[in-house]
Amino acid sequence: MKIICTRENFKNAIFNSERVVSKQTTLPILNNILFETERGILKLSATNLEIGVEVKIGAKIEKEGRISIPARLLSNFVNNLPTKGAEENIFLETNEQGIKIKSGTARALIKGLPAGEFPLIPKKTSAFLIKLPGQQLKNAILQVINCAALNETRQELTGVSLLLTEKELFFAATDSFRLAEKKLEITSKNINQENYMSFIKKKSTIIIPASTLIELSRIISNNEESTVEVAIEESQIFFNINGINIISRLINGKYPEYKNIIPIEFKTRAVVEKEILQGAVKMASFFSAGKASELTLKIDPQKKESRIEARSTELGENTSELKLEATGQAQDVVFNARYLLDGINTIATSQVAILINSPFAPVALKEINEQTGEVLDSFVYIVMPIKS
Repeated sequence: MKIICTRENFKNAIFNSERVVSKQTTLPILNNILFETERGILKLSATNLEIGVEVKIGAKIEKEGRISIPARLLSNFVNNLPTKGAEENIFLETNEQGIKIKSGTARALIKGLPAGEFPLIPKKTSAFLIKLPGQQLKNAILQVINCAALNETRQELTGVSLLLTEKELFFAATDSFRLAEKKLEITSKNINQENYMSFIKKKSTIIIPASTLIELSRIISNNEESTVEVAIEESQIFFNINGINIISRLINGKYPEYKNIIPIEFKTRAVVEKEILQGAVKMASFFSAGKASELTLKIDPQKKESRIEARSTELGENTSELKLEATGQAQDVVFNARYLLDGINTIATSQVAILINSPFAPVALKEINEQTGEVLDSFVYIVMPIKS
């Protein structure tokens, strides 16, 4: 293999593929990125057997070939190339030892492994079902992803549920202590109409690994004006962003019927400035005691005020008083400080609606339409109170 490509394209290709490279030692080939030429294109592939990424970039191909190269060493070399008076191109050439890389005055020989040892990455065999604006999809992922479980005791909870309906997509994640759901409206412009309708009649819910969506959101961040195409097959999901392909397994299992725990009506509604609430909860978290990291939220609709309190025998105590708009019953609810703060952080508007029924029932955080003051239903974060 002998090729020339621009340094910027090469660096971006490494950035978009290296994160999925496995760090295990039992299969050294998984620590590598596969380089191969394909009809005048240089293709880079990486996988950890759960997620695969394929990136194609334009290059001048002087000699065809394939080789796999250790990702970390390659990335470190490329990211530390001199920037002052930098050579615009990178030159790559394989020999019996590995691959020679040259850019300006910098040169390296990196030893690789035979391309034939690299695992096959599944190929898409069906048409794309959905097309979404990249920024919209990224925001939906970031609003729910923190609620996915880290403990793999219940494998399905380590993923994000995607419910597909005729006019809406629902992304949801829960770890049993809190829940987030984001609704995206879709039209005929977003879907391959015939294939999509046929698909959702057979299967309307899938579970996508959280790690896949984290990687997807990172790649979207580097391609913010992009459109993301999505294809779903029996046990795989495929994303395409500006020629970057992400392939991931789906999680087998049945996701909990979480919609049953989202209350429809509430006895108390309070609206408060997000930044003020954020600061008060964060401050209280420094004084929270024990593993539960408890704080108390008191809402008095008559006085139009709220108190956030936290105390610890070892650390001391903290109280913040907040002005707010509230209707309904007075409430006194104990929360895990981190779970409550995570929910506030995901709210995308300048005001937060806090919706409560009792000290023992699920509490909802929602966004506010800043022009009308209306509580919006496109996103909800549910947090369970601590029953102390």
